[in-house]
Amino acid sequence: MATLYRLLTEDDNSAFCHKVSAALAKGWQLHGTPSIAFDSSRGVMRCAQAVTKDIEGDYDPEMKLGAQ
Repeated sequence: MATLYRLLTEDDNSAFCHKVSAALAKGWQLHGTPSIAFDSSRGVMRCAQAVTKDIEGDYDPEMKLGAQ
């Protein structure tokens, strides 16, 4: 068994919430608290949320994490 880790990021808008919701619907679990920071080069707030998922088998760096 392996534990996968992803850091989801997006501008502070509904797309971020949809990205996190889609990961949760695929069995990923929230890991830690969300973060928010100002991207001064683009003039927008950015959000980040870590998620993890336990899978059968071994971790392979070639796997597409979003497809898990």
